[in-house]
Amino acid sequence: MAGIKTFSLPVRIYFEDTDSGGVVYHSNYLKFMERARTEWLRSVGIDQHQLKQHDHIMFVVHRIDIQYRLPARFNDDLIVKSELKDIGSSKIEFRQMIYRENEMLIDASVDIACIDSEKFKPVRIPSTVKEIMESL
Repeated sequence: MAGIKTFSLPVRIYFEDTDSGGVVYHSNYLKFMERARTEWLRSVGIDQHQLKQHDHIMFVVHRIDIQYRLPARFNDDLIVKSELKDIGSSKIEFRQMIYRENEMLIDASVDIACIDSEKFKPVRIPSTVKEIMESL
């Protein structure tokens, strides 16, 4: 795969993202990673809303393995990097990392499943979507 296999999304930390200890609350990193995956899909021409409305499929998180290395704090400027690792018949594997400058704060492996939006059962990734991803 060549092209936009890796995608970066800048994120600024606001006070609302932090907990009483002054660091980013752990679940907020999951939101940042979700935004990065969504923006990556948009950047390659895949519209998740259209997929749900017309093809009745959704991409959902199936598994996350996350390592919290260092905390982010209020007003930090972060970069969420998403790397497309593998595409299966109904699963997409990403590695996602969150950096503050050159410091890796978060390292995660995320498996995304393609499911039927009405039955919530796994289905094959549409060939048009898979072709876009495989061409990267």
